[in-house]
Amino acid sequence: MNMTPENFSDNLTKTGKLLFNLIVPFVVLGVYLIILYIFLPYDICIALLGLMFIYFIPPAGKESVIPIGVSLGIPWWIVGTSIAMMDIIATIFMILNFDLALKIPFLGDRWMKSFMEHGEEFFNKHPWIKRFSSLGLAVFVMIPMQGTGGIATPLVGKMIGIPGKNVLLAVITGSLAGCYLIALGSEYIRDLFLTDIRYGIIAIAALILILGGGYLFWTRNKNKLREKSPKRHL
Repeated sequence: MNMTPENFSDNLTKTGKLLFNLIVPFVVLGVYLIILYIFLPYDICIALLGLMFIYFIPPAGKESVIPIGVSLGIPWWIVGTSIAMMDIIATIFMILNFDLALKIPFLGDRWMKSFMEHGEEFFNKHPWIKRFSSLGLAVFVMIPMQGTGGIATPLVGKMIGIPGKNVLLAVITGSLAGCYLIALGSEYIRDLFLTDIRYGIIAIAALILILGGGYLFWTRNKNKLREKSPKRHL
């Protein structure tokens, strides 16, 4: 097939759009990192960058990375905003480059496809969840045990047909709210330790009991869903 000026222009336009979609998330990340570098002391900036990177390495999550940051002396609102920014940037990447993400080894061809397959079964059994729309996604991304909300939440949004801009708004709202709650709680517990170590120990013990109870409740209900789901025939 001969290359005509129209075909060349179309291909150039598609290539430019792909490059633009690919670059935008990294530009947002770069701008945010520059802001951190300018306004934070060097040692705090380096520690924060390390935590932001670790956040994407399982089994790390908001519930572990943010308390570490607060214990290192990073202001709660800075560490909370920074971890939420990782969710937001990941969401931007997923929305703009979903098809490309599906081709990424392990992330796309295994985790994302497996998540979507199990997600479809879950939503088929619980159609009422779709009625929560963007609000439901915001709550979803707030839950620490869901992992990296910036990757999982766009998948959920795509499965229930929520527009990308609404998914991004839900992630911004939910991730900031969840990260700030964890950061404030971590700051409070740290202050208790500084005031009286006994109060700090009691607060941590109560938190472990609450999180442990929530995890057991979630695991039990997940196992019930698997037991009730119809067996697939090969």
